[in-house]
Amino acid sequence: MLWSIIVGGVIGLIAGSITKKGGSMGVIANIVAGLVGSSVGQSLLGTWGPSLAGMALFPSIIGAVIVVAVVSFFLGKKA
Repeated sequence: MLWSIIVGGVIGLIAGSITKKGGSMGVIANIVAGLVGSSVGQSLLGTWGPSLAGMALFPSIIGAVIVVAVVSFFLGKKA
């Protein structure tokens, strides 16, 4: 379980840096984005590519990017 949390955090960190929203997200948000994004990505794209801690990395990163983009769109600051 700890390994899944670490891998989910790394996936969330990668997704945050891809979308340029990583600076505004905290550690917990990165972990949640990585874990939720992993579920979204694997359900949409399957489990192809290398796998780590039961998560297919490429679909998980793509799913986390989608999750971060959608959440930042709805919760983004109105300037």
